[in-house]
Amino acid sequence: MSDNLVQLQKNLGYRFKDISLLKTALTHSSYANEKNDGTQCNERLEFLGDSILGFVSAKYFYENFDYPEGELTKHRAAKVCENALCTFAKELGIGSALLLGKGEQRMGGNERPSILADAFEAVLAAVFLDGGLEEASKIVLRFIPREDEFERIRDYKTVLQEVVQRNREEHVEYVLIDSVGPDHAKTFTVEVHLNSNVIGRGVGKSKKLAEQQAAKEALELMGIK
Repeated sequence: MSDNLVQLQKNLGYRFKDISLLKTALTHSSYANEKNDGTQCNERLEFLGDSILGFVSAKYFYENFDYPEGELTKHRAAKVCENALCTFAKELGIGSALLLGKGEQRMGGNERPSILADAFEAVLAAVFLDGGLEEASKIVLRFIPREDEFERIRDYKTVLQEVVQRNREEHVEYVLIDSVGPDHAKTFTVEVHLNSNVIGRGVGKSKKLAEQQAAKEALELMGIK
């Protein structure tokens, strides 16, 4: 096994049982055409990976963001566009492990956004076929949950603060009460306290998101939606 494949598996946080799947995911059509010996390129895996990425990201946004359908679509599209997938691929070091034809190599194909984006999807599909949806989801969710990049339609924390400030004696505090899971996929639980009373609880993939959910629950308790 080449050093590039060993390093890529470390970067992925996943070790393949069938390493041939990963090799195929990294094989560009230019390389397969030059070999002309039955070597498969990554285009079929790319097709599958695109669907997996769409499903996992859609599920994530549905479960974690209180957006209407149009906003969910817009934000998901922004997170899985070619530029985003190219960035993901670079963070994983996929470019250095790609198998490219000589002409594509000379043209810097291992840095080309479209090739890197396609390879990311192919690698994702390879992980899915080798280890199942849970393992593939772990990889997607390493890159998707960056809530600070999104502008929320409604900032529940701000709304709650405005309500509480009507009475100067009241004080709101957000308290982290639990965090579970591996570093790349933690789930946080936060309570919002009004003085010393718990008025809401939220769960999310980041502290910020959990705080927003806690504030939302508190507002609902107050009859404010």
